[in-house]
Amino acid sequence: MKTLLALIAALTLTGCAATSGNRPLPDDAAIDAAAQRLMAREGVQGLALAVVADGQIVHVAAYGHRNRERDLPLTTGTVMYGASLTKTAIAHLVLQLVDEGRLGLDASVADLLPRPLPEYDDYADLAGDERWRSLTPRILLNHTSGFANFRWLEADGKLRFHHDPGSRYGYSGEGFYILQLVLEQGLGLDVGLEMQTRVFDRFGMTRTSMTWRPDFSADHADGYGLDGAVEPHDERGSVSAAGSMDTSIADQARLWAGIMRGDGLSPASRAELVRPQTPITSAHQFPTLDPANEPRHAASGLAAGLGLVTFRNEDGPAWFKGGHNDWTGNLVIGLENGRRCLVLLANDVRAERMYPELARAILGETGMPWTWEYDWLDTGRR
Repeated sequence: MKTLLALIAALTLTGCAATSGNRPLPDDAAIDAAAQRLMAREGVQGLALAVVADGQIVHVAAYGHRNRERDLPLTTGTVMYGASLTKTAIAHLVLQLVDEGRLGLDASVADLLPRPLPEYDDYADLAGDERWRSLTPRILLNHTSGFANFRWLEADGKLRFHHDPGSRYGYSGEGFYILQLVLEQGLGLDVGLEMQTRVFDRFGMTRTSMTWRPDFSADHADGYGLDGAVEPHDERGSVSAAGSMDTSIADQARLWAGIMRGDGLSPASRAELVRPQTPITSAHQFPTLDPANEPRHAASGLAAGLGLVTFRNEDGPAWFKGGHNDWTGNLVIGLENGRRCLVLLANDVRAERMYPELARAILGETGMPWTWEYDWLDTGRR
């Protein structure tokens, strides 16, 4: 009997060790070798990564070039474009304001702004459509606003609702512009300053800002597109809640480790950040208004959190956030069990081709909905 119990216990422990949240992580050398091998295979110019376990940073590294033409190496302090990883950092700021009682997640923008939204020049297109009154910080953070990603994607360049706010997921930077307007005009905040003091300074992020800083010029990354052509780093002069953050991998490691621990937020707000709030049924993230449904995503519980996307794997709750343009490929995957996180920043969009394999090499099989995040895995267009 004792032998049988011992065998059962051993099998139970073995099963636990095999889950993504508890399996042993590869050592630093193995992580570095996997990253460099995959970079060589895909022709990636620069990649930086960080690994968090139990809410603590356990590995930070950078590989390749920040500028290949000038043979400049990418370092852990190199300033890279954060792109839409900005949105989760903004969500952290908003939840701090919620904790302080200065903002309600479910308050109407009609009550948060000093005048009606269509009276602001950038939102005159919404005059006559009272659905703007249904917009709330929660709806704007979880991408259920009803807007296209950006108005310039519309045939006439005008902002309009494609569905009722709160009714379905559709990724939208426009929603974050309105959220920024609420913070600036409704609460009278300087969003760049608040992000600096409440988020970046809190986590010791000395190489991060919502706008370009002159001291970044000594060590910053230029970008590389699918064709391998170089694109100079954009020196952004204005704050954008949708994605103006410049940052380094060392700083991003501090940010996501802090988010994993819940630093700066009440337990309720930390839980709200990663709580599945709106089911996502679309086949892919882009195009954002594609009505097609994909049943396989329902099995993983794919849903919108606040400024990130949640899902489930066999190990428990998980989430991710991407950040992308034609020369940038960023991705963060978080596993609540084991408080593990993988942060990937690339100044070469071709790095996204290797992310599924690299993530499996480091975290194991996470259940990450790769085909939703990267539609080319289904379509083969890339």
